Amino acid sequence: MKSHEVYISRCIEIAKNGLGNTRPNPMVGAVIVSNNKIIGEGYTSAYGGSHAEVNAINSVGNKSLLKEATLYVTLEPCSHFGKTPPCSDLIIKHKIPNVVIGCIDDNIKVAGQGIKKLKNAGCKVIVGVLKHECKTHHKRFFTFHNKKRPYIILKWAETPDGFIAPKTKQEQKPIWITNSYSRQLVHKWRSEEQAILVGTNTVLEDNPSLTTRTWTGENPIRVVIDENEKLPKTLNVFNNETETILVSNKIIDFSKNVVQQICDLLFKKNINSIIIEGGAKTLQTFIDTNLWDEARVFIGPSKFINGIKAPKLRGKLISEEKIDTDNLKIYVND
Repeated sequence: MKSHEVYISRCIEIAKNGLGNTRPNPMVGAVIVSNNKIIGEGYTSAYGGSHAEVNAINSVGNKSLLKEATLYVTLEPCSHFGKTPPCSDLIIKHKIPNVVIGCIDDNIKVAGQGIKKLKNAGCKVIVGVLKHECKTHHKRFFTFHNKKRPYIILKWAETPDGFIAPKTKQEQKPIWITNSYSRQLVHKWRSEEQAILVGTNTVLEDNPSLTTRTWTGENPIRVVIDENEKLPKTLNVFNNETETILVSNKIIDFSKNVVQQICDLLFKKNINSIIIEGGAKTLQTFIDTNLWDEARVFIGPSKFINGIKAPKLRGKLISEEKIDTDNLKIYVND
């Protein structure tokens, strides 16, 4: 692997420390190298805090080394004032002569302006090192800005014979198909995404909390589809653990494309990623509308004599792993 790729790989690696905290900002990683030695590293702080480039520059003890260093970063340095000043200005201020960028920022507020500013100041800029890997890493950010909707992750568990739930239940709580390790992993996933969505039937049948109870991290914003607002406000999704957005006929027109309207609503609310944990009907609606990016499907050992059939999915299988007694398959929409 070439040296530029080695350092961009390191940028991606440390950037993941910001997963779940930087939203709606991208989780950027930055590395500063002088004489083939890393002298500084940084990743994006929680929203409103310093960007990766700022944290990397601040981590360098001997600032005089910056004048002969190379800064590596997963995403084009910003060129506009937001919650913080432009990172490109700080790079120029410290006279860093070389900047290597994984991919261009598609945000219209940046979109090449950061690179232009650096070049105009005399910086030597290289763009596109591990471009595909960096774009994949920033998939939530790019989906939000390019498709004007959140990055959509479908998640469900099914039995080996293809059922997602039994036909009837005796109690208002979930009947688990997966083991405790898989369920904890789902809570980790919740902490990584900005929102989580379920339909009316799931709330009525399971009374879920949709929080990160078995993992340390922020609870996602709950999005609950309830066309006629028939759900009792005593249910767990309406407690004060996190925000809940109720999607009813007062908000969208249920006679039209419901999924697209939900995506438009979430885009306006600046939500850049969401997990769909609804029942078979809700999940299949997203699939049939072709508004999904990734699907995470558990296959547990439990069997139902009969039940509700799991969603039918067409996608590209990109990974498969064993989690104790469960199998986890991950698909992308290709």
